[in-house]
Amino acid sequence: MAASPQPGLEQAGSRGPASRRGSRIVGRMVESPEIGIILAVIVAMVVFTAINPLFIHVSELQNLGIDLAGFGILAVGESLAIITGGIDLSVGSLTAFFVVVSAWLNTTAGLPVLLAFAVAVLFGALWGLFHGLVITRLGVPPFVVTLVTFIFAAGADEAIAPNPIPISSTTFFAVAGSTVAGVPIAMVVFVVIALVAWFFLERTYIGRQVYAVGGSTEAARLAGIPISRRIVTAYVVSGACAAVVGIIEASRLTSGTADSVSGWELIAIASAVIGGASLAGGQGRIIGVVAGAALLVVLSDGLIFVDVNPYYQRMVVGVVLFVAVVVDRLRVRRLERLGGRTGLEVGTDPGGGGHSAASVPETS
Repeated sequence: MAASPQPGLEQAGSRGPASRRGSRIVGRMVESPEIGIILAVIVAMVVFTAINPLFIHVSELQNLGIDLAGFGILAVGESLAIITGGIDLSVGSLTAFFVVVSAWLNTTAGLPVLLAFAVAVLFGALWGLFHGLVITRLGVPPFVVTLVTFIFAAGADEAIAPNPIPISSTTFFAVAGSTVAGVPIAMVVFVVIALVAWFFLERTYIGRQVYAVGGSTEAARLAGIPISRRIVTAYVVSGACAAVVGIIEASRLTSGTADSVSGWELIAIASAVIGGASLAGGQGRIIGVVAGAALLVVLSDGLIFVDVNPYYQRMVVGVVLFVAVVVDRLRVRRLERLGGRTGLEVGTDPGGGGHSAASVPETS
């Protein structure tokens, strides 16, 4: 008579495939954190709408779009610095600085609006170039050099504009005050920047090299990647993005007002980290960064819309950022246990559209 299978073995066998499927699902969630963030955005929208149905009114959605454009563009630039293994603490102060500079260029210096915009963005890129060169040529840690800029820019905008600089150009106002098919122009600018950043990071050799530098500097060096140039590129983009956001905020305020934004560097860093950009470097996708910014904007605006004290907003951002950092560390440990790395090293693929540093050729 054939022996019947042991109950314990039978139960283990029956739940084996399910356990493996569950493990694969958890693995995908860990390697693609943007999925969970997108779901969180949807849940937050549903909750705030249930409390106050006017939350999804067209005018409120347009305000959300303008807020998301500012925070999102700043987060896209910040994410590149984080992916290289660095950080840019200056983006909040630089945004406030360029609120003043963009208005000064147009009103005081008399430059045409579009030329004033171009000069402001160029100046932002040059400021990012300064960061990158100090980091790569002098070996100054990113935290230190961008902290210096943070402090300097916080005083520079007050020096340039002790009184608000009024803006009279209707073209300037249109950046934050006009729409295209119901979509704010600022939001259109954000979508374009996000798409360009996505294409750059995930569809170009230089973008793959940026990941490789953040994943392992030594592996990137052995692969022949120009490390310094890739780091400089990241900070140039971050500085230019801060200038763009400064223009948007100046348009919204209708004046170049000093000290007009506060704490936005925390929003930018939080958006990037919540969206899956690892503080260890080498990991992060633009879609996750956009989702992270959207979550913070929905939470921030939603709390105000349902009459929660505005002082609680920063508390919420702090809690969400703490949770994101903890999840990031757990994700790093899980990937390390699985034999992977958070960065792009020779012969490895971090998942989620990453690329092996060994396959990334030297590109100037």
